[in-house]
Amino acid sequence: MTEDGIPTLYEWAGGTDALERLTEVFYRQVVKDDLIGPLFAHMDPGHPRYVAMWLGEVFGGPARYTGERGGYSHMLAHHLNRGITEEQRRRWVSLLMDAADEVGLPDDPEFRAAFAGYIEWGTRIARTNSQPGATPPRQAPVPRWGWGVAPPYQP
Repeated sequence: MTEDGIPTLYEWAGGTDALERLTEVFYRQVVKDDLIGPLFAHMDPGHPRYVAMWLGEVFGGPARYTGERGGYSHMLAHHLNRGITEEQRRRWVSLLMDAADEVGLPDDPEFRAAFAGYIEWGTRIARTNSQPGATPPRQAPVPRWGWGVAPPYQP
């Protein structure tokens, strides 16, 4: 809960369980996808859980990714020199949004706008940082994403 009593995006989404369901369903589709599946051909079996930890921390949940995985610098290392294309980035976003629907993440406009805003922002940075020769900062905090201009609608 934020200082002003508004639930975090993490809480609104359903917490760790919801984000783990999301990433499990999502990565089951990713590995079967002709366009982005090859990027994940040698994926660590724990990868879906690690991505759920990252999203949880970004959306205001516990700082588990930082504490258990090393935070931003660890995440960055997995993207360097991958050469992610715009088409691959868009497919990743599309499959994640489909998975959000499939697992029943909240579909209110406020949550989905904030969720999509982070996914767009984060994947664009990942694409940029993945290009050969890119020199992104090696140390940075894990971003913290909130509601933006429209908090959750609570009648």
